[in-house]
Amino acid sequence: MSHGSKTSLAVMGKYAFRFAVKRALKGAFTACAALTLLIAAPTAALCAASAPAPAELKLDYAYYSPESLVIRRNGWLEQEFAADHTKIDWVLSLGSNRALEYLNSGAIDIGSTAGLAAVLGKANGNPIRTVYIFSRPEWTALVVRKDSPLKTIADLKGKKIAATKGTDPYLFTLRALHTAGLSRDDVEIVNLQHPDGRTALINGQVDAWAGLDPHMAAAQIDNGARLLYRNVDFNTWGFLNAREDFIAKYPDTVARVLKVYERARRWIGTHPDEAASIVAEDSKVSLAVAKLQLSRTDFSQPQPGATQIAALKAAAPVLVQEQLVKPGTDLNQVIDALIDVRIAQPVIASAGSE
Repeated sequence: MSHGSKTSLAVMGKYAFRFAVKRALKGAFTACAALTLLIAAPTAALCAASAPAPAELKLDYAYYSPESLVIRRNGWLEQEFAADHTKIDWVLSLGSNRALEYLNSGAIDIGSTAGLAAVLGKANGNPIRTVYIFSRPEWTALVVRKDSPLKTIADLKGKKIAATKGTDPYLFTLRALHTAGLSRDDVEIVNLQHPDGRTALINGQVDAWAGLDPHMAAAQIDNGARLLYRNVDFNTWGFLNAREDFIAKYPDTVARVLKVYERARRWIGTHPDEAASIVAEDSKVSLAVAKLQLSRTDFSQPQPGATQIAALKAAAPVLVQEQLVKPGTDLNQVIDALIDVRIAQPVIASAGSE
């Protein structure tokens, strides 16, 4: 073969290779675009490479989230991101309302709320998605003093109830009132943060309190308070939420945070006494109170999905009935958009195989 023929073949081969590469890349982008159409805009970012870990990771810890306390105490997130030189900033959330405020403002990237509170926030424009379930607790009930004459929900008509608006205990109260044919117009809701609500109850400033653990457990053990109304089904799940823009830019970072949460969840199951000590010390309650809180907290279902969606859709009508969302809001659509099943699945599966 002549030198000219060899050169022509080489040139043809080079262009054929370039054409093949372009076709392959075009096919990959087309597949990613098709996947994006199938799973909607919030998941599109997972088609792209995740950015390196951020310089700063801001998240909350909360007395109603034992995993967050365990992680913070043991420095596990600091260890996880040490090689990335990521600064871990912890912010205390005293309730779902505070966590949602911090998420909405960008003060935190990842935050802990109750499920129905997350729906309320999402419906009102908070740009969040739920990426993990940190517990299935019975963390709220309607609480009265030990000497209270109140016996039933119906007895609350015309009474003062302390509750933290925008939180699970507040929404629990509204649902409880509905079981007796009452609404928030039939009672006087006194808007107080959870620990202040307990104080108001014990001091006789309100007739009942929408409690939240560990404060509720402390009121029972330390003050002899009585649970007037309990309903496990009206307690919505413990949701770990992340800002949509943070998920889009740092999906790998979110997955690593969930890996640490999985470590804490499993550790609590095998170290219940140590976990109770951490909850007691951080929450500044007695060990007996912490143990009572943990005894009514189920840590066995970390994967968000159909179970939580069904529970939230059953609970959502109260948000419409009490005019807590804009008229015409499609809450089923809001709930479907809130729950993100993707990131937790491989993390939980990987932890289970270790």
